[in-house]
Amino acid sequence: MNLLTALLVLVVVLAGTGGDILLTMAMKRVASREPWSWRRAPHRVARALLESRLWMGVGLMAVAFFAFITVLSWANVTLVVPATAANYIAGGVGARFLLKERLGRARWGGMVLVAVGVALVCSGR
Repeated sequence: MNLLTALLVLVVVLAGTGGDILLTMAMKRVASREPWSWRRAPHRVARALLESRLWMGVGLMAVAFFAFITVLSWANVTLVVPATAANYIAGGVGARFLLKERLGRARWGGMVLVAVGVALVCSGR
């Protein structure tokens, strides 16, 4: 994998995961402890649309998408798609440290396996 491809894959991973985390933060704030009902749904949608983290998350996800389709224009899909599986690692780490979620041994072990798989795909020809 050349340097430009690696940098764009990194942008895909970090921007996509950052977008996921920001969307999660926004939706947890919007849905704060009140039970869901159809009657309250329009109010929640309106509150979500006013949430700045939602829009920042959407923007980061758009950056990730355009970086992804750009890197696919010159690199093999058999390299790019498995390499972007690093999203699972970044998502787990972000969930643990930014969202304060608890991750068990099985999830950490799964992230280690994904990291090994990504390393194998990126190092081979």
